[in-house]
Amino acid sequence: MTSNDTGNSLARLYPELKRYLAQTTARFSEIPGDRKEDLAKVADYILQRRAESKTANLTFICTHNSRRSQLAQVWAHVAVEYYGLEGIETYSGGTEATAFNPRAVTALQRCGLRIVAEDPNAANSRYLVYSSETSTPQICVSKVYDSPPNPSRNYCAVMTCSQADEACPLVMGCDLRMPIRYEDPKVADDTEFEAQRYDERTTQICSEMLYMMSLVNQATDR
Repeated sequence: MTSNDTGNSLARLYPELKRYLAQTTARFSEIPGDRKEDLAKVADYILQRRAESKTANLTFICTHNSRRSQLAQVWAHVAVEYYGLEGIETYSGGTEATAFNPRAVTALQRCGLRIVAEDPNAANSRYLVYSSETSTPQICVSKVYDSPPNPSRNYCAVMTCSQADEACPLVMGCDLRMPIRYEDPKVADDTEFEAQRYDERTTQICSEMLYMMSLVNQATDR
C-alpha cells in the first residue's frame, strides 16, 4: 500500500478517532516482546494469504463474545483502515453467544468511534460501528465462533481469553490457532474502576492490533 493510499485512509477517519489512533501507535514500545512475537505470527499468516491472492480472515474468539473478542474484531478492522490495507476481514465469536456488552461499546465510543444499536431493547442487538462518515459500518453481534457470517474454514483463530482457549483445544476449520489472551475488564464491573479498566483494555487491544497491522503494512511497502 502506498503512502498516498494510507494518507487517504487516515483522512477519512473521524478526527477524534484519528487522534486516538495516533496516540496509540506511540505505545508500541510498551508491548512485551513475547506478545510482539505472537502478533507477528498472525501478521505472517496475513502476508502468506495475501501472497497467494487470498483473503486473510481473522476470527477473534472468547467465551461469551461480549467484550475482548468484540474489541479485537473492531480494532483489527480499524487498523486495516488506518494503514489502508486490503484483503483482510475481521470477525469475532464465542463458545456461546450472549451480547455485545454495553460497557465495551461505551469504551469504544470514548475512543471516537460512532456506534448505533439496531434494536437497543433486544437481548442481543446488532451494533453498527462507524470509523468515518463514508465507511461501511462493521456489524457486531454476539455469536458462536463458527456461526455465519464467520468463516468455517481457511481462517486464523485468535483466542483472546483463557477459558475459550482451554475449552476449544481444537478449533475446526482454522489454518492457524493463536492464543493472544487479554485480562477480562469484567472484573471491574459496577465498581469505581469500571471505566478505567475498560479503557485500559481497549487501549491495549487497539495498540496490539495496530502493531500487528503495521507489520503487514511494512512488509507490503518493501
